[in-house]
Amino acid sequence: MFVEPAIINLMPRLIHINCDMGEGLGNEHLFMPYISACNIACGGHAGDAETIHRVVSLAKKYGVRIGAHPSYPDRENFGRISMEVSKENLLETIQKQISLIENLCKSLDVEIQHIKPHGALYNDITKEPALANYFLNAIEPYKKRYKLYVPDKSVVEKEALRRNFNLVYEAFADRNYHDDLTLVSRKEKGAVLTNIDQITQHIQRINNQGKVRTISGKEIPIKADTFCVHSDTENAVEIVKQIHAFFNR
Repeated sequence: MFVEPAIINLMPRLIHINCDMGEGLGNEHLFMPYISACNIACGGHAGDAETIHRVVSLAKKYGVRIGAHPSYPDRENFGRISMEVSKENLLETIQKQISLIENLCKSLDVEIQHIKPHGALYNDITKEPALANYFLNAIEPYKKRYKLYVPDKSVVEKEALRRNFNLVYEAFADRNYHDDLTLVSRKEKGAVLTNIDQITQHIQRINNQGKVRTISGKEIPIKADTFCVHSDTENAVEIVKQIHAFFNR
């Protein structure tokens, strides 16, 4: 009896793309047609009422999901340097930042969908249990309303699951990883990916195989529901256009 061979679907799976925005570049309108979600700076490392209003308005126009992008209160260093901060001060600054974007979203009749911490805060809570829980304490009032973006196999993921947060697993389209799934420091060679072919292969491996090839050459399992492209990465607009064209055709 002849059995027709199974057809293997080699087409790339659709992917969810997110970008950090409202960080002073003024290029948000170039990204919006090609992304699924945006993370809007809300006064910690960048952003103010005017920039938030503008980016939220663009997101509403293009049907892009909106996220709060709080950080250490460190505009001088763009939130990319670790800070010593008490749990009380961290709670105060995070809630102040989220309240700012919440109020502006309400004025435009749109809703926040998620929270994604920025820069050094994002990296620090992946490794430090006490700081991760201070941050989770700060966003506890929002956990029934908003999802939390986290990296796989991180301290904050473990603590957030224990505390019943609703998680979205994030991987970085334009960054290299260490074997423990931490990001290669921007100070190191090869930390940031800018070649579109390299980025496409990187995303395909994560999206289709559930693995990432690390800076050491190993392939490590990883979860990813969404992929971030930093809007300040070299040639970022073209990268996002190409990713969208390749994966979402």
